[in-house]
Amino acid sequence: MPADGVVGAILGDLVGSVHESRWRKVPDRQFPFLTEESRFTDDTVLTLAVAEAVRLNVDFAEPIARWANRYPHAGFGGMFRSWMASADRRPYNSFGNGSAMRVSPVAYASDDLETVLALAAASAVVTHDHPEGIKGAQAIAGAILIARTGGSPDDITDLVAGRFDYDLSRSVETWRSETTFDVTCQGTVPAAVQAFLEASDLESAIRNAVYIGGDADTLAAIAGSIAGAAYGVTADQRSAAVARLNDDLRAEFEAFESSYAASSTDE
Repeated sequence: MPADGVVGAILGDLVGSVHESRWRKVPDRQFPFLTEESRFTDDTVLTLAVAEAVRLNVDFAEPIARWANRYPHAGFGGMFRSWMASADRRPYNSFGNGSAMRVSPVAYASDDLETVLALAAASAVVTHDHPEGIKGAQAIAGAILIARTGGSPDDITDLVAGRFDYDLSRSVETWRSETTFDVTCQGTVPAAVQAFLEASDLESAIRNAVYIGGDADTLAAIAGSIAGAAYGVTADQRSAAVARLNDDLRAEFEAFESSYAASSTDE
C-alpha cells in the first residue's frame, strides 16, 4: 500500500512554497497548482528525515539534524537552525508547527492509534517539547492514521477536536480573514485540518490551505498529508511530486514507501 499521506505532505509543500508570505494571499483558489518555481522546502526535508527514523526504528534527533544540515537553506526557522548547528541538541520548548509538518511518516508505523500517538510525541520532543508542540504532532499523526485506515472526516474531527481540544468551528474563509503568518501549532493545526474537512480530494485540500495564506507551504503540507491518506494520490500527482525531489530525497521516499509496503504485505 502506498504512503499517500507522505506524498500529500510533499505535494502540499511544493504547491505552497511559492505562496508563503506575510504580506499577500492568493486572490482565490484558482491559482496555478504547480509551476516551474515550485520547490521542496524544510517541510519535505524534515518529513523525509522522520521517514528514515521510522523506517530504521531509530531515535529521531540524529536523522533530523543530519538531513537538516544537508539542506541548510531549505527555510528552517531561527530556533531550529541553532538546534541543528549545536553539538548539544537539547529541545527548545517550541510549540511551532514544525512538529506537525514533519510527522506524516509516523502514521505508517502502526495501525494502532496509541502506538502512533506515542511515536508522534517522540518525533516532536527532540525539538518541540512544549505540550502544544507535542499535541500538534499527535493530532496530525492520529488524523492521518484514521484517514488511511478508512475512518471518516467525523472520526478525524472527534480526535482533533475531542481528544486534542482544537477548535474546528472556524471555516476556511474565517481562517483566511483572521490569519496573517502564524507558525504555531495552535494557529496552524486547526486551520490545516479545516482545509481538509472542507475538501473533496487532495488537490482541493491543498488549495484550501494555500487560500488561507500566511505559512502556506506548511498549512498545505499538513492538510495534504491528511487528504492524501483519506482520498489517495493520483498517478499524475505522485509523479509530479516525486519528480521535484532530488536524488537524495527521492531515494529516502522510495525506501520508506517500499518498507511500508513490505510490512503491510506481511501483516
